[in-house]
Amino acid sequence: MNRLETRELAYFVAVARERHFGRAAQSLGIAQPPLSRAIQQLERRLGVPLLVRGSRGVSLTPAGEVLYREGLTALDAVDAAARRTQRAGRDERRLVVVMKPGGDSGLLTDIRASYTASPDAVAVEPLICGIGEQEGLLRDGTADVGFLHAPYDDLTGLDSVELVEESHVLIAHRAHRLAGHAVVSMADLKGERQPRWPRQRSPYSLDAPDGPLIHDAGQLMQLIALGDVVAVLPESARDHLRPDLVAIPVLDAPTTRVLLAWPLDSHDRALSAFVRAAVEVADRRRQADLAG
Repeated sequence: MNRLETRELAYFVAVARERHFGRAAQSLGIAQPPLSRAIQQLERRLGVPLLVRGSRGVSLTPAGEVLYREGLTALDAVDAAARRTQRAGRDERRLVVVMKPGGDSGLLTDIRASYTASPDAVAVEPLICGIGEQEGLLRDGTADVGFLHAPYDDLTGLDSVELVEESHVLIAHRAHRLAGHAVVSMADLKGERQPRWPRQRSPYSLDAPDGPLIHDAGQLMQLIALGDVVAVLPESARDHLRPDLVAIPVLDAPTTRVLLAWPLDSHDRALSAFVRAAVEVADRRRQADLAG
């Protein structure tokens, strides 16, 4: 079978996304007839139908569903390769480390200090993003390495190493009914309005009314301060807590694993040195916690 071309893959993905040749042609900035011919030629080359054509648009065949999914991944990889190539050609090499606010569990400062001692170290550029954006920025080549959280972030196409495991605390306003408790359980939170996260419901909801969709930490803390929601968050959330909020240990909440993640098959020496420094810093923290 002949190799797929990036252009025809982009054409097919546009049609599959829009489910309509006219709208796809408009999004691509081309006329509809050459787009239709390109898709027909692609189907002939692959030897399978990709689309079911109808008067109101198109739908995907099982083969089309596969090519759409794989095509998105392939096009993202091409874009990522271009970004990484452009970044590698800059005069000053930088290692871009992506994380949501507080997502490093307080490790990055020590990791960067340890990393600078390596002969392979380059300048470290932190990239602070919104909740759930880290994985996309790693895949598209914007960032080299990032802090993710299991089991909630998607690690498809990424390699990773576990750094620390965090227990959880309830973050609530000081006037909340649970604010005076030394500890709480998940059962205590039944019926409480809790936030929703991008691409998933609250990981700790317990038959709770769905709250607002959260995109960044500042938004969440403001809503908690207003008494609109409470949130169960990793222990490190208490490090920069506002004075009008409290953090209460949740005894039976599942733990979160803080991971360092990077694109699969990366052989960059600067990245490897950063990962080694991160593992060493995390090991020292665990040893200190055990000792005291």
